[in-house]
Amino acid sequence: MGGIFILRVISGTAKGHKLKAPRGVSTRPTSDRVKESLFNIISHSIYASEVLDLFAGTGNLGIEALSRGADSAVFIDRSQECFSIINENLRHTKLEDKASVMVGDVFACLKRLSSQGRKFDIVFLDPPYNKNLIEETLTFIVQNDIIRDNSIIIAERDIDDIIPQSIEAIKLAREERYGDTVLSFYRHGH
Repeated sequence: MGGIFILRVISGTAKGHKLKAPRGVSTRPTSDRVKESLFNIISHSIYASEVLDLFAGTGNLGIEALSRGADSAVFIDRSQECFSIINENLRHTKLEDKASVMVGDVFACLKRLSSQGRKFDIVFLDPPYNKNLIEETLTFIVQNDIIRDNSIIIAERDIDDIIPQSIEAIKLAREERYGDTVLSFYRHGH
């Protein structure tokens, strides 16, 4: 298949559908094992939620959330290739009517969503490792007021990435380690 490897939707309406992903260092899709654990942890929050998938890559996480009953998802990635692949994956899983895909700088796109008054219940944050983008992105999310009370932000990171314990009303609530990958769960609320 040269250059392409296969991911799949684990559960829900699109269960078993294969997702396309570019091969190479530009994207690092979440493994099925990590994805399954992540969705087991947040399963009670997914139904009827509005999801934001930042540094979306293949759209793997947002598509899984849609398949499991999220109402809508916005995908943001700066890569034109990822933009095309996310759209193709959405068509293939028949979830495109619940999704919108934005190509461009994550911070510029967040500003645009904020100006439209958009708010999200679940945010997936999977930036390139070791670039200190998690703290910067969390700060930007708070400043632009795009999450609801009790929302969840899940940051996937390398074990060596340094992250904050809290930023204003966003607090680190839980962490799970899988090899060198860590999922950091932030909650927004009281």
